[in-house]
Order: sequence, then structure tokens, then C-alpha cells
Amino acid sequence: MRKEKVTLSVGQKHKIFIVDDHPIVRKGLAQLINQEPDMVICGEAENAQTALEFLKKIKPDLAIIDISLQGIDGIELIKKIKLRDAELPILVVSMHDESLFAERALRIGAKGYIMKQEAIEKMMEAIRRVIKGEVYISERVSATIVKKFIDGKAENTRSPVDVLSNRELEVFQLIGQGFGTRQIAQELNVSVKTVESYRANIKEKLNLKNATELMRHAVHYIDSL
Repeated sequence: MRKEKVTLSVGQKHKIFIVDDHPIVRKGLAQLINQEPDMVICGEAENAQTALEFLKKIKPDLAIIDISLQGIDGIELIKKIKLRDAELPILVVSMHDESLFAERALRIGAKGYIMKQEAIEKMMEAIRRVIKGEVYISERVSATIVKKFIDGKAENTRSPVDVLSNRELEVFQLIGQGFGTRQIAQELNVSVKTVESYRANIKEKLNLKNATELMRHAVHYIDSL
């Protein structure tokens, strides 16, 4: 039924492509977008590989991408998409606070970043602005990025945002929010062993001695956002 609607609307509405590994999230967002008079969903994918295969065949007006994907994460997917189609507008829709990933996403080519908890009206505003070629982030994060630029932040900073990989940063954030190893594994759809490996990498990169120091630093970082 959805394919029929896309076919009938393709010449009149902005085509939106969704990449999110949670079926309920994809379905909910698709329903909201399909209710808008000027938008329609032209495809969905649950992971980066499927998304890249779809994007060989279709040309959406906007791609909505979640950061937390199984396998290749959303940030890496954006890099791959931009190598193929530098002009495709991308909006990141994530459960993670903007302060963690917005700058990183914008730096590699995304045009907007919005959290999943935002109101429907904000979500639709973000989609429309990015389609028009504008950048969409919150005023709070915009001010932070501008201040960083003006201050000329040193490249050798030891900020977790700069020294951790995208997945390590996700784990670091969840640790700071009080999630245990098994909870993190469930949240990111990875194994407990994988989370333990990320924790070890984080401790090594941040020069932390044990789990207590890791927890303290993670909580402090989240509180400072």
C-alpha cells in the first residue's frame, strides 16, 4: 500500500528516505511524514548496507539517518553516502544529545541534527529546512559551535567528543547516564562482549585506570553538556 502511495505522489511531494534499525521508530516516523501534504516516504532501511543498496536505485530529496545502527553506524554511513552523492541533504535524528554528535555530523556533511524526543512540529520544521538547503540545529548547540570556532579550540584536546570513535562515544554517554553493560548492549543491539571491548578502548584512550574512574568521567561529561 505504501508503494502505491509513493508512485502516485512522486511528482508532487518531497521524497524522504529513512534509515533506522528500530521498526517501530521507522513506522511511526513514516506515518507522520506521509500525513504531511508536501512529503512522502520513498523507502526505508534498517542498516547501512541496505540503505546504500536502496540509494543506488532511488533519488530522495532528503535522507533521515539515525546514528545508532547495527554494524556501520550512522556517522560512517553519512560519509559513504556523501562520497556517492555530495548534494543529498541529510538530517540526523538520534536519541543522543546534540552536544555529543551534532558537530561531528555536520562536519562530515549532514545538514541537520534533531533528537527523537522533540515535538512533531519541530521534526517537520527540521525536515523542511534541511530540504530547502538550510542547516538545522538547536540554538544551544549552534552557540557552542560558534564559541568553539571563535576560541580556536586546540586540536590536541582530550575531549571525548574528539578522541573517541562514534560507537565509543555512544557507550561513554550511556555509562554517564547510569546504564550497565547489559543495558548498553540491549540499547545498541550489540553483544555484552562488544560493550566490554568498547569500555576497555575508552579507558585506554582517556587514560583511565578502572571502571570507577570511567564512570566518574562519563557522569562528569554528561553533566557538563
